[in-house]
Amino acid sequence: MTTPSTPSPNPGSMPKSGPRPTPGTMPKPGPRPGAQTGSRPTPSPVPKTVPVPSPPKNNPAEWGRVAEDGTVFVRTADGEREIGSWQAGTPAEGLAHYGARFDDLATEVELLESRLTAHPDDAASIKETARGLRETLPTAAVIGDLGALDRRLGTIMEHSDVAGEQAKADKARRRTEAIAAKEKLAAEAEDIAENSTEWKVAGDRLRAILDEWKTIRGIDRRTDDALWKRYSRARDSFHRRRGSHFAELDRGRAAARRKKEELVERARGLQNSTEWNETARAYRDLMTEWKAAGRAPRDVDDKLWEAFRAAQDHFFTARNAVNAERDKEFTANAEAKDALIAEYDPQIDPAKDLDVARAKLRELQEKWDEIGYVPRGRVSEYEARIGALEKRVSEAEESQWRRTDPEAQARAAQFTAKVDEFTAQADAAAAKGNTKKAEQLRAQAAQWREWAETAVNAVEDR
Repeated sequence: MTTPSTPSPNPGSMPKSGPRPTPGTMPKPGPRPGAQTGSRPTPSPVPKTVPVPSPPKNNPAEWGRVAEDGTVFVRTADGEREIGSWQAGTPAEGLAHYGARFDDLATEVELLESRLTAHPDDAASIKETARGLRETLPTAAVIGDLGALDRRLGTIMEHSDVAGEQAKADKARRRTEAIAAKEKLAAEAEDIAENSTEWKVAGDRLRAILDEWKTIRGIDRRTDDALWKRYSRARDSFHRRRGSHFAELDRGRAAARRKKEELVERARGLQNSTEWNETARAYRDLMTEWKAAGRAPRDVDDKLWEAFRAAQDHFFTARNAVNAERDKEFTANAEAKDALIAEYDPQIDPAKDLDVARAKLRELQEKWDEIGYVPRGRVSEYEARIGALEKRVSEAEESQWRRTDPEAQARAAQFTAKVDEFTAQADAAAAKGNTKKAEQLRAQAAQWREWAETAVNAVEDR
């Protein structure tokens, strides 16, 4: 048995305590949680571009040997290749050592495959790292299936190009979509700034747009800044317009307050008036001015309205009290007028005697006026009752006048005279034997007789 000795100083044969990736092949650390990396978005997951089979456990005895003199060989497709010297232990330990070094190298390849799947946007860097590893394989001091590693690295390099192009396309697509989304938000903000008068709703929407804006990534700085300026200008324009609107409202409310304070003083000046009709009209005019004055600040407006209404109520309460007292007196007048109607209604009968009816109506009217007013709510009722009696007499008078109308009687007499004239001419024609002419004249006489009867009936119907 060969006594273990110190291995030769060949760098490729130095033992290692664990995996040691080749410089430049370690995976890059990702951003800390919550950190932003400029405008570069975290790439969306993409389908695997490199198949990552679970490699079989490496058996270094299958791929190399340690000669009796300690020389270490690895078997490749081109034959055995010396990779170092092992003097630190048994041949089995030497194979295990160089097999572990192969496992380290295989782990680096696996990391590259995983990186290409998870970060296709780093495809160029991954391809370069794979090329560097692949170039070390012909001289690597490891024992394992170097051919398989070479093929896997070749596959990584091949798929890096595809993944890189896909990553670029995805990045361009995301950029286009992000630009379109922010352009849409900017346009909406501009529309709100120019047209909206729903101040609270519009302000809430602008804040929601900002929150949505912050979630959209993947736009180059120049384009993003230009879009942000559009949104920012729109938001500032909206705030200025809203501020101007409320400032104008404040000015209008101040003017309304001054106007309503004046109206309250005028209302108070009228509240003790006893000119009931004129003052009631004045209060109606004051109310019209009040409505046209607009709104003062809410707390002030409510207090001013209470003062205005108190003055108004004071006047109308006094007027209603006076009217109620008068209505008591007028109730007796109404009862007196009821008695007059009951007395004179049967006596005013133009059909029996028009002259008597006229005389009784005049008596009724004189007594009616002497009695005086009835309660305000019954004025129309009593006007209608005496009006019915007055209409009864006036219609009878008109009917009598029509019956005695000289012009109507004269027309009826003219028609009768024509009948007599045509009848006489018909008799004369018949006496002379002119039968045909006599018939024509009698027909004319008959026509005039109808007209005469109509005229007479018209006079009589009146």
